[in-house]
Amino acid sequence: MTSITKEKKTSLKYRAHELSSNAVQMKILSDNESIGIKAFDRALKEDSLFPLKPTGIDIFQVNVGKMCNQVCKHCHVDAGPDRKEIMTRETMQACLDVLKTSQISTVDLTGGAPEMNPNFRWFVEELSALGKHVIVRCNLTIILAHKKYNDLPEFFKKHKVEVVSSLPYFAARRTDAQRGEGVFEKSIEALKMLNAVGYGTGGDLKLNLVYNPSGAFLPGDQNSLEQEFKTKLKDGWNLTFDQLFAITNLPVSRFLEYLVASENYADYMVELANAYNPTAAAEVMCRNTISVGWDGYLYDCDFNQMLELKVAANSTHISDFKEKELLNRTIVVNQHCYGCTAGAGSSCGGTVV
Repeated sequence: MTSITKEKKTSLKYRAHELSSNAVQMKILSDNESIGIKAFDRALKEDSLFPLKPTGIDIFQVNVGKMCNQVCKHCHVDAGPDRKEIMTRETMQACLDVLKTSQISTVDLTGGAPEMNPNFRWFVEELSALGKHVIVRCNLTIILAHKKYNDLPEFFKKHKVEVVSSLPYFAARRTDAQRGEGVFEKSIEALKMLNAVGYGTGGDLKLNLVYNPSGAFLPGDQNSLEQEFKTKLKDGWNLTFDQLFAITNLPVSRFLEYLVASENYADYMVELANAYNPTAAAEVMCRNTISVGWDGYLYDCDFNQMLELKVAANSTHISDFKEKELLNRTIVVNQHCYGCTAGAGSSCGGTVV
């Protein structure tokens, strides 16, 4: 196996790549002068949006671990089979203790492949018992990765889980180039299994797809992409789904690696900054979300979590969760935030305007 091939199949951390260091990533992101863009907080100040403050906590997003059966080129988590960081049952229980007394309605489970956490099913069952709306960010191929995952569609159905799945494109070549060889074919099979139990067929079992651009450019119009995906998947494989979320790739972790290696970093950051939209900035997901890391630490969003930018509050861990204090915090921002405010904006639920 060549070193290049090996690099494609392992995480930055496993390779001891310099970008596995959050300090190195932040140093690159903080160099505004050499690429000629203003600091993100200055853009907010010019539109009277700084300091950025929460509007509430409607979504409780939990990263239950960085272990994944895939190693995707654009992954901002740097997830993969070699990542061993997994949320413990104790930390999950701390999350449940918070949610028992909170009006937070939605719990969004992510990873890695969240299903690989050994306590994943227990956690979903407990969240369901609390009456929370549960979202699982499923990479689809996990359903076929091992027989112990084959019944996930039925498990999701039983607990009325909303499934959000990444499918970069409706053709094998582009999907496999971004997510790994054979991923498209396995994704199609997993979508068939989800459709077979009632997901994505217009009822209560929601199946939403995520589109990420395959290169250093912004996603196209979300509505147009959704219609194109629906037509192609229906005509080609008789597949259906509910919504498509078009999400901008943020310059974090392995996508940052791609930008630097391909010498696209400066141009991409300029494109994001030039597309800054104050209306999108006012609607960013960090304003109504709290993000919980695999180790229980709290962040304003999943991207801040990967850069280890903890919440600016005394309550920085789930074991010391104080909702009132967190509602009054100032949201931590940096240059990567241009990705969520470019064009129609970007969030874990797609565009924001």
